[in-house]
Amino acid sequence: MIIVLAVIGLSIAFYFLFTNFYPSFGGDVSKARKLIYQKSAQFKQGKFNNTKPVPKDLNFSETLKLSYTFLTTKVTNGRPKKDLKVHKLDSAAVANYTKEARLVWYGHSSFLLQLKGKTILLDPMLGKVAAPHPLLGANRFNTDFPLAVEKLGTIDAVIFSHDHYDHLDYETILKIKDKTKQFYVPLGLGVHLEAWGVSKNKITELDWWQETQFEELTLVCTPAQHFSGRKFNTTQSTLWSSWVIQSADENIYFSGDSGYASHFKEIGKKYGPFDIALMECGQYDEMWPDIHMMPEETAQAGIDINANKLMPIHWAGFKLALHGWTAPVTRLKIAAHKLNLPIITPELGADIKVKDSINTTFNWWQGL
Repeated sequence: MIIVLAVIGLSIAFYFLFTNFYPSFGGDVSKARKLIYQKSAQFKQGKFNNTKPVPKDLNFSETLKLSYTFLTTKVTNGRPKKDLKVHKLDSAAVANYTKEARLVWYGHSSFLLQLKGKTILLDPMLGKVAAPHPLLGANRFNTDFPLAVEKLGTIDAVIFSHDHYDHLDYETILKIKDKTKQFYVPLGLGVHLEAWGVSKNKITELDWWQETQFEELTLVCTPAQHFSGRKFNTTQSTLWSSWVIQSADENIYFSGDSGYASHFKEIGKKYGPFDIALMECGQYDEMWPDIHMMPEETAQAGIDINANKLMPIHWAGFKLALHGWTAPVTRLKIAAHKLNLPIITPELGADIKVKDSINTTFNWWQGL
């Protein structure tokens, strides 16, 4: 009994030392900040909340059971047989790009967006694993990128949807913080950026439904149904969101992570139609139906949001659920066909024209 208690005590001590001193965990929201966040309709009883009372807080035994299931379940075709092919970009061509608005997918939920002469990154998670330490996660599906972040010139803006490790990455921030003009984030997320050396005056925090102007662009922080947290004692301490990105000519929706709920129709009614909707489709499971959509729900969300075309994201990057790696896009295409919703499925690094109405993508994942 003494040995067991000693092991438990040492484990707890190691956890607190690790989370308090290892930098990738980010910062903690102060009491002063919490007082500011009380003005938000989403902030109640010291934490942020969804409109509906989800997700359910798991107790310790439920957390252990979920972890055991995830770690011991063998998933058929859980990963590609080899690293995913990536189309390469020329750094000079990116720096001097002035043509029509385009997106370039880096895998999972990360994008390079170029419009109106600006270079913008969406959820730039370019790390090897979606975890606080390389030993705590499986490698991503692509070891290469369309253009290494080190070769990117000035980044006009970076937009984050929430603080989970597969979206907000410490090592990536270190590489981009000095050449990024402005960061746009939901409430609270700035605490992590500040902990990693980003100046406060380069961070704009927004609540749901708040708009801001970035030169000739309008950025809107819109709702999502998800959660946040980079360690056990910071769950729900920062807000999560989706985003609307508008110019005089383009209208883009970026879902971040979200379960299916009424906010999609609200956003579509207020800000749609959208030239393109980048919608989460992957890392779903019946065990967590409120925080990630099933592919069929993603298709319906595309209709709700009033999208001219939809691109599935949050897949082809990491294994974070118990489905095959191609299951999300396969199921989505079937569901979208029934709803007459145009779907595009570009390869990593391929040009995605925001206004293009012609679907020239193909099922590149077959056989991989």
